[in-house]
Amino acid sequence: MSHLATPELKKIFENYPFYSQENNSDPLVIAKLFDAYGSATWYITEYSPVENTAFAYVTGLAHDEWGYVSLTELESIMLAAQVPRIERDMYFESVKFSELKLKKAC
Repeated sequence: MSHLATPELKKIFENYPFYSQENNSDPLVIAKLFDAYGSATWYITEYSPVENTAFAYVTGLAHDEWGYVSLTELESIMLAAQVPRIERDMYFESVKFSELKLKKAC
């Protein structure tokens, strides 16, 4: 079972499949994932359960940018034997992207 794409989260994302917010200049961020032992954070706006892939804005890597991310790959990143590095912020509440106050990449 997926620890990032839980049944609860998949249910929420039924209303936000790929391209559903494509023409929205200030999309709704539905979920936040983060590297508990690093600096990366993913702000997810859309999700495809078929591919277990999300569209998100990522910060804390080489460049902050919009792009697609495989949740299967994120779940495979481990700190040690079976200790996941990437976690979902269970207290994050959906907000418009602009409310995050992040420096937006072009």
